[in-house]
Amino acid sequence: MTEAMVVLVTAPSAEKAAEIARALVEEGLVACGNVVPGLRSVYRWEGRLQDEAEALLVLKTERRLLAALKARLPALHPYQIPELLALPVADGLGPYLDWIAASVRR
Repeated sequence: MTEAMVVLVTAPSAEKAAEIARALVEEGLVACGNVVPGLRSVYRWEGRLQDEAEALLVLKTERRLLAALKARLPALHPYQIPELLALPVADGLGPYLDWIAASVRR
């Protein structure tokens, strides 16, 4: 197991996802964010079935920054309850994992 984490966040548009990614990279909370447009989400919210277009934001960070990321995301995100799912990275290319570590704040 590494210290690296992949964090999934949905957003209402690719533009909003990129805006969130830029802020988090600038603040050093994540090394990078990949915006995946064209996502379709089907879910239940406030008792009603929803079917919405969204974008997926895939963030790379380290475990030690998760609390700060969880505290910061709601201020950047338009949703009442933004999605934030953190997945541990079991393994990866050493130089890439080193780049993540070097790219986030100390």
